[in-house]
Formats: sequence, structure tokens, C-alpha cells
Amino acid sequence: MRRVGWSLRSLLFVLWMAVTVVPFAVAALLLSIFVRGDPVYWVCITWLRLCIWGARVICGVRYRVQGMEHLPSADRLAPLILAPKHQSTWETFAFPTLMSHPLCYVFKRELLLIPFFGWAIGRLDMIHIDRSKRTEAWNKVAEQGRQLLARGNWVIMFPEGTRTPRGSQGTYKAGATRLAVTTGAPVVPIAVTSARCWPRKSFMLRPGVIDVSIGRMIPSTGREPDEMMREIEAWIEAEMRRLDPEAYITATTATP
Repeated sequence: MRRVGWSLRSLLFVLWMAVTVVPFAVAALLLSIFVRGDPVYWVCITWLRLCIWGARVICGVRYRVQGMEHLPSADRLAPLILAPKHQSTWETFAFPTLMSHPLCYVFKRELLLIPFFGWAIGRLDMIHIDRSKRTEAWNKVAEQGRQLLARGNWVIMFPEGTRTPRGSQGTYKAGATRLAVTTGAPVVPIAVTSARCWPRKSFMLRPGVIDVSIGRMIPSTGREPDEMMREIEAWIEAEMRRLDPEAYITATTATP
């Protein structure tokens, strides 16, 4: 019966997102005819706030954040790159609502094809890439990333590239640290236990608390991208095991 309840609440949440995305996407598209940048961004963020609110009210998904003091203040234009753990859709929706600066995601261009949602993010200052063309993709990340960081936006890149199951660890790629070394921007590692409530590749949400832990800024000056990413990986994975120890105990026990 509990699983049936979760299913019904999750279905209601998906309907909530589907219904609310349309007016906000249309508003963002119409507004982008006249202005670009922050005004369009904050319209879209209002919809994301509704999604996070809906996840809490409808599905009982709450969250708590620690380490916000490690981020620059809202009035600073200092460049910053965020490198979070990636387990779920939740953090892609939640992080823009938590941060004081506009975030610029690096994402696969296929997302632009999603009706309304994709059309709206296509009008934002984001970096959409073709993953099949690695050199071209990196050149685009470096060029646009430098421009966006100079304007006071923060770039967010998931080092694992894709969502990983709870209690697992993906391959950490050095794209974020490569951009950091190229631009001189520091990197902030972030651990997030979102799969506890919203598993990857699923819209079956479970009530509970998602922990977000923001680490200290790691300067990029004089660093090598691979070596810097190993430091970020070590911090994130150690923090994940602190925040969600039962997930990693289960994973270790299940390993033959």
C-alpha cells in the first residue's frame, strides 16, 4: 500500500510539473524576444521553485543545506565553478533556486528538444554541447564559459557527466577543473544525496530529506586539471559516505 501511495503522489507531482511548465516557458519565450539574460533566467527559476515546492508538499521531499558560507556573497562578481555529485534530476532543479548568482549549466543539446522545457532553456545563457564532437564541445565550453564567468555568472558542471545510482561512484572527468585552470576560477565541490528521495531515471519520488553539503572553494592557480579533480573527487566521495552511510554499506555488502 505504501508503494501505491508513493506512485499516486509521484504521478500527481509529474502532472504538477507538466501543467506549470507551460505558462512559464511561454512567458520566458515571449520575454526573450525583448530582453535576454537575467530577466528570462529568473522567470524560469520561479518555475523551478514551484517544482521543488511541489516535491516537498506533494511527495514529502525536503532538503537541508550546509556550507553556504563557503560561497561568495551575492554582490560579488568573482567567477566560480560548481562541481556537484550527480544522482538525480532534483539537483538540476534545486541548485539554481539555492544560489545567489545565475547558474550556467553545461548540458547535452538533446535537452533542447523537450517541448516547452527545452525551448525555454534554449533562450537562457547556458552551454549546450554535442557530446559526440569532443574537441568542438570543449572549445565551446572554454569560449562561452570564459564569457559567462566574466559577467558574474557561475558555471556548473557535473564531473561524473551523468546521474549515478545511490551508493555508487561514476568516473570523474576533468572538464570542470580544465575550465577552472583555463579561466583562473576556483571550484566548489558539492555533495548531494538526492537519490535517497528521487532515484535516477525515475519519477517515483519517496519522502525523506536530501542533504546538500557545499565544500570550501579550491583555487585553480598553479594546478593541473587532473590532479585538481582528484582532490574534488576525494572530498565529494568522502562527504557522500558521511551524509548517506547506509547507501554505501549496502553497496559494499552487495559487491561479490
